[in-house]
Amino acid sequence: MSCTLNNHQMRVFRLMDISPSLQFALTSLTGGPVKVGPCGMSLATLQPQGDSRLMQRRHMKHKGAINVLIGFLVSGSLVLAAQAQEPLSVQPVSSGVFVHIAVHEDATADNRGMIANVGFIIGQRCVAVIDSGGSLAGGRALRAAIRLQTDKPVCYVINTHVHPDHIYGNSAFIEDRPRYIGHRNLAAAMRARQVYYAAYLDRTIGTELARPSALVFPDQFVDSVQEIDLGDRKLILQAWPTSHTDNDLTVFDVQTATLWLGDLLFRERIPTLDGRLAGWLSTMTQLESIPARQVVPGHGQFSSDWPAVLIPQREYLQRLQKDVRSALKANRSLQQATDEIGASNRAQWKLFEESHRHNVTAAFTELEWED
Repeated sequence: MSCTLNNHQMRVFRLMDISPSLQFALTSLTGGPVKVGPCGMSLATLQPQGDSRLMQRRHMKHKGAINVLIGFLVSGSLVLAAQAQEPLSVQPVSSGVFVHIAVHEDATADNRGMIANVGFIIGQRCVAVIDSGGSLAGGRALRAAIRLQTDKPVCYVINTHVHPDHIYGNSAFIEDRPRYIGHRNLAAAMRARQVYYAAYLDRTIGTELARPSALVFPDQFVDSVQEIDLGDRKLILQAWPTSHTDNDLTVFDVQTATLWLGDLLFRERIPTLDGRLAGWLSTMTQLESIPARQVVPGHGQFSSDWPAVLIPQREYLQRLQKDVRSALKANRSLQQATDEIGASNRAQWKLFEESHRHNVTAAFTELEWED
């Protein structure tokens, strides 16, 4: 197959993942499907087919528009390529285990949506990525950080749950051809939120970073407990009942007894409830039985103080549960509950104002149906 794009344009398309919106735009311009292929994208629709005069006229009519679209994409792709040259900062947690400790911020263009802890584990054969970040650019920076530590291939990308700051770097690893692993409910959650998340990314990190940041769905699912091997390095993956979300997954590195908790544990940053409050508290009790020597939370510093590191989050969630139950018993309205509950916790947690009222609302709607 030959490609009519010049070398510069082809480099651009190899840098980019062809998002559904881009496929739609090119299809609209060319009158045919656009497929990923050996040239980075099938160019059949960018060339006139056969000797048809109709196709020749269509090609000439849309050639300028296609060039404009390509030019529009070049600047964003070059920015992403430049950003990918600087590896993400990572810290060693234990032998062969590395984590990037994220900032306690909302997603912005400046932080590229990299507001959750992400990292990787290196085995004798290959590497497992644990959460990939909030954008393609961030995922590429994580991949560059891996390459500073090892040239072994990435064989697994594991997503601990559906939230966008944990999954939108997945596409940075496509060329490694890894297995993408998630909770049995993860794919359904991604599909349900795909449109909303696309708008969220555009609004928070900006169009330039959001446009090429496409979702990559899991192709391997964890129903309960599953073991994978990186080469003399076993990881135990465990799916949990509805807690922080309905698709929470933990990763336990047997060799170093390092437990990756995803957002089942928040430190410093206020926990956010997107699942079931009672379920989350129950899951935390079960987590305590895992013989971890160090734990990596979804947000905040990793810790060797296990399971005591769970205490601040448990106290927040238990107080939330108690106060909402009291408000319901007193026939307080949802508005009254969100205005009155939790003021004493404000100084304890970063980004309190951004998430606490949401937590009260989620707990209220859950507990009002309680027996």
